[in-house]
Amino acid sequence: MAAHGTADPARLLEELKRICVEQLGAVPSGLYRPIEEQLHDSLRVGGDAAHRKDLMTVLALRQRGSGYVMRYRELIGRSFDDFCGRASPGKPAAPLGLVRENELDFHLAGQRLAESISRRYQRPLEMLGLRFDSLAACLGKPRGGNPVGANLLADAFVQTFGDAEISPTLQPLLFRQYEQELAKVLGELYGRLNTQLAANGFHADPRREQPAAAPVPTVPRQPAAAPATDPLERILSQVEPRQPAQSLLSPTGAFPATPEPAPASSGTGGPANPDVFRVAASARVQHQQLRDMLRLWREGMLGEQTVPSGLAPERRLDGRRPLRVEELVSVASLLQGDGTRNFEAALAGKCGLHEAIREELREGARRLGLDPDQTCLDPQQEDAVDMTGLLFESLINSHALLQEARRMFTRLVMSYVKVALTDENLFVRPDHPARKLLDTLAQGCEGNDGASPQERELLQRSRAVVERIVSEFNEDLAIFEVAANELQDLLQQQQRRAEVVERRAAETVHGRERLVDARTRAASALAGHLEGRVLTPTVAHFLERHWQHHLVQVLLRDGEESERHQRVLDLASELVAVDELAARGGGSDIADRVLALHDGLVECLSSSGLDEQVAGEWMAGLARTLAFPDVPREAPQLPKAPPRDQDDSPLLRIVGGTDQLDYDPAVAERMRALRPGDWMRLSDDRGVEGSVKVAWISPLTSRLLLVNRRGVRQLVASPEQLAALVRSGHLFAEADELPFDEAMRLVRQKLGRAAARAA
Repeated sequence: MAAHGTADPARLLEELKRICVEQLGAVPSGLYRPIEEQLHDSLRVGGDAAHRKDLMTVLALRQRGSGYVMRYRELIGRSFDDFCGRASPGKPAAPLGLVRENELDFHLAGQRLAESISRRYQRPLEMLGLRFDSLAACLGKPRGGNPVGANLLADAFVQTFGDAEISPTLQPLLFRQYEQELAKVLGELYGRLNTQLAANGFHADPRREQPAAAPVPTVPRQPAAAPATDPLERILSQVEPRQPAQSLLSPTGAFPATPEPAPASSGTGGPANPDVFRVAASARVQHQQLRDMLRLWREGMLGEQTVPSGLAPERRLDGRRPLRVEELVSVASLLQGDGTRNFEAALAGKCGLHEAIREELREGARRLGLDPDQTCLDPQQEDAVDMTGLLFESLINSHALLQEARRMFTRLVMSYVKVALTDENLFVRPDHPARKLLDTLAQGCEGNDGASPQERELLQRSRAVVERIVSEFNEDLAIFEVAANELQDLLQQQQRRAEVVERRAAETVHGRERLVDARTRAASALAGHLEGRVLTPTVAHFLERHWQHHLVQVLLRDGEESERHQRVLDLASELVAVDELAARGGGSDIADRVLALHDGLVECLSSSGLDEQVAGEWMAGLARTLAFPDVPREAPQLPKAPPRDQDDSPLLRIVGGTDQLDYDPAVAERMRALRPGDWMRLSDDRGVEGSVKVAWISPLTSRLLLVNRRGVRQLVASPEQLAALVRSGHLFAEADELPFDEAMRLVRQKLGRAAARAA
């Protein structure tokens, strides 16, 4: 067994237990207020009885909150007691019997929560598990896993609230809020535990546990000019389990393969178990195909000679040696904190960003004494440089990043060149920490102009994170995960606000559409009563002004199928009939029928804001009018249909009105098949491109509400109008939710077109 630090392992475990209980113990207390606010918002916009019941349940949970906190802290502490094999007093035995359906749902939700935590904190959890295994071996106990692992945190929550009567609608809110409260502490907690264990000699690197008599053999460096001839064979060789000692910084075989020990204070950033970075062979094959397209694109660029030779990819000239990865990383480190003027100029159209990166590396190499006339980049290095440039170029140009945000992203370019040079998993693994940081930054900065205090805070925090990466990133990828976790909680708060803004935008559009629909129906009903009739001006004026307005209100409040709606229609029919009867000299029967209409007429007049006295005066005037058969009568003008509710976006004026739309019917069908949550990219009338999401689809008109990442309304349009925007080049219907995935999809499209031209 490897030697460990001087600290007593049992005392160290007690210290770790104290840290975890202190940092996790307050998590249940933070659950209630955000859920209360969300339920209050739902009730204000017309929530049903279920929301009211859930709110009462949350208030009851809050009253018993101290008991739940004590139970939760006890369960966290008990997991450490179980780890070291001590008996846990009061630990109940699992009873046998049938499980109720709601209990089963609660446990299934706990399993989903554990899976989510495992995915989010995969790397620190795996290293923490290895370190706790080493600690268990030192204590002479069987390996018991991680006492604060994903499953144990989920189980602690399920056991804490397992006896509470929680409805199926409240359950997902409670689990989601618990996960968000954990996100506030887990990143820091896991980092602190990893650091404590590593500082006391409990390492996550299996090579440190090798006995001295059997050292890990050093793998000789392979020359970069002799890779495997078959790309698939070369890729598969990198993921074979028979190479556990290969450095994770050597995924292509072209980088140094000699394993190096992790520093004792590596925390969450020490070398991971090689299995952590092993990916499916199919993903490697797809990435190799991307690299093949990249090289075809690069050859085409050289053939067209579209850039100065100083910025072009390196040609393999005689006498030039390829730079070693260590040399190129040193150059990138030298440039990491420099200004971004050349990169900003490249994005403004001076040249490609990959070309500007290559020129910066060339000048940096010269400053370090590496003569560019005597050295060049090898193919893998050129791939890393070009892929990083294309990635950032695509990300910045397709995600509505304003000036300050664009400057932040250009500050990160050279740091990501270093990552790409040493770890091509950046382009292969969706859970790569550097990839996660780019996604978080783009989601927080896209469309963010700092208009509100919350948006300014998010920009300020993003700027601080970027500066931390630029100043502190060496080659430890853990700093990216820590930085992403710092932003994640703030971003989640922003997303909750965006959801509220989305709901309000949808309610506003829906309210306007309901009003237009009600006015259209009321106008149609009025036309049916007036068509072919000759009426007194008093009755015609009442129907056109007061009755039609009252019918709109009834349609909005009670609906077309209500009894009240039918009474309003009957009132108009009867009033028209009385007017016609008066024209024929109906006599005393007219007065009786007018009196029978009194309540309905007063209700209509009150709906228009007239009080009972004015209503009485109007009734008297109506009686005088109908008392004389020879009162002048005329055919009233039929009402016009109210204007349709139109979105005020200049984009729809660009593609023309409904009658002049130019669109592909097949594309319109695809637009009609979209659902809330689907993402697209929209280029506004100024040419600024950004992500938009389908937030709501109108049940009345089938129009789609598109919002940006802030939840702000961008467009309300029919499927046909969206299809016309696709044809005009303002809407791109295929898009990924995560910015990194979307940027890489656009890169693949660009390289695919170049490969097709080369073929």
